[in-house]
Order: sequence, then structure tokens, then C-alpha cells
Amino acid sequence: MGIWIDTDMGFDDILAILIVSQSELEIDGVSLVFGNAPLEVIKDNAARAAKAFDWHFPIHCGRKLSTLGKLETAQNILGESGIPTTGRVLPPATALPHSNAFLALSRWLESNLDTDETPRRILALGPLTNIAALALARPDLAARIGELTWMGGGVTSGNHTPSAEFNAFADPEALAIVLASGIPLRVVDLDICRKVLVDPTAVEPIRAETGRNAAVLADMLEGFINIAIQRRRPAMALYDPIAAIAFAFQDIVRFKPARIEVELGGFHTRGRTVVDSRYNAAFNAHVADTIDVDKARSLSLNALRMEAGR
Repeated sequence: MGIWIDTDMGFDDILAILIVSQSELEIDGVSLVFGNAPLEVIKDNAARAAKAFDWHFPIHCGRKLSTLGKLETAQNILGESGIPTTGRVLPPATALPHSNAFLALSRWLESNLDTDETPRRILALGPLTNIAALALARPDLAARIGELTWMGGGVTSGNHTPSAEFNAFADPEALAIVLASGIPLRVVDLDICRKVLVDPTAVEPIRAETGRNAAVLADMLEGFINIAIQRRRPAMALYDPIAAIAFAFQDIVRFKPARIEVELGGFHTRGRTVVDSRYNAAFNAHVADTIDVDKARSLSLNALRMEAGR
């Protein structure tokens, strides 16, 4: 049985999917959710990426608004497309065929129900809206999820606000639903992701490759790194790729049990994740604790180089 990826398809999501697709894991399906940009833009990004990188797994359209019906995007940081670049963009592609992510994810969880009791594994890279909808409507199927690895939250601080990481802030109610559902949740938060940095010197080795996607991957990587450079930081953190590495390579990121709660109110605190890893906490999740930084950075850049050389 393969795995499932839920994503708001930006550049680091693309790199995360490349990492997983180059591993021994088989991707059974992908569901899209609003986040880096509105869903219509995310759908276009996914169609372009599928064409450029020869992805053949099915891609399904999920929620366009949060659990409470609001839209929060990261376009103020990432630009209108949700994929910053210094020049080239992914080439246009035919629109994705309409396919309902809720139904597709439900069918995937239902498949081989009588003969295969293997717990299902999901990697989530955006707001948890699609997963929360499943947990509410089909708790019987949510119980089949044996692992949900999510890039989101922050043990110490946020990025979208001083308190909140973007994926948590965009739909904190969804995170609260998932935390209450009993789905085994592994959180790869901002703090662990910020340990793995890439600087502008990472771009030229990608550009020097001779594959058809080398130039566009180099421009997108450079655009992503420039988010940090424009803010007078010397290097950019890799976010979604670190969750993908934790998901696909079990020995690189270590987790510890924790009690996680998410703030649902307050102008300054909404979306903040409160993480308690004390021994007497009533644990409801695991949070990333340590990472082999060199291996994680190498895996991420090698995935880009491999695709750029293809």
C-alpha cells in the first residue's frame, strides 16, 4: 500500500513531493488545499508541476476555504502564484480533471478494507482542512490513518504572525479537530525546519545541470531563498522538504511525545501552537525533536539536482 500527500502546492511542496517520489515510497494520491494561494491557483500549480515532472499519480481538488469558511493565503510573501521565482515559471498545462479530494481520500482509506489492515500514512504540507473534514464526516475512516506527518506549528514562535505558523493560522480549527480526533499526529514544526538552511550558493549547482527542468528549478530555488535575503537573512529555511524527509527517511528526524493545543482566539494568539513535552503531560501527538542537519540538507538539494539532471 502506498502513501497519500495533502498539499497547498508551492515550491517547497514540489521539492517535498520530489523527495518522496525519489524514495522507496509509492504515492497513491495527492489532495490539494488552499494555503500558499487560493485553490484555483494551487490547482494550476499542481497541473504545471505534474506536466513538468512527469507525475502520474492522481491529483484531487480539496477545500478552498477554512473550516470556518475563511481564506488565508501566503501570497503577501510568496507572490500571486505562491511560487516565488527570479525568472522562469513552470510551463502552462491543461487544467486538472475535476476530482473530489474528500471522496478520493475516503476511497483510498476504504480500499482493501477487508484484506489489508495496514495503517495508512499521510504527509500533510498545508492547512489541515481536508484531513479535518474527513475526521468529522468519516471518523471510521480516519481511524485507519496510522500516521499523519504534518509540517506546521511552532514550538517557540510563528512566521505568519509573531505567535502562529502559517499552516496553523490558516485553519486552527482544523488543527484542533485533528488533535481531538485521535489520528496519530507527528508535527514537524518551524523550529526544527529552521535548523536546515540553504543559501544562494545552492542555486548554481542546480542551474549547471543539463536536464529540461534545470533552469526553472534554479530560478524557483533562487526565488525561494530570496525571501530570506530580502529580509537581511543569509539563508532560507527548508520547510515542507523537512517534513517529507521525516516521513520518508525515519532515521533522520527524531520525535518526542508532546501535548499540543492550538489557540483559537485572540488577535495576537490565534493559531499559536502550545507544546508541552513534560513527562506528566497528557500526550496527544509527537513533535520533531532532533534532526541530522547535514543529511537533511543533502537529501533536499540532491533531490533538486536529480530532477534538474533528468
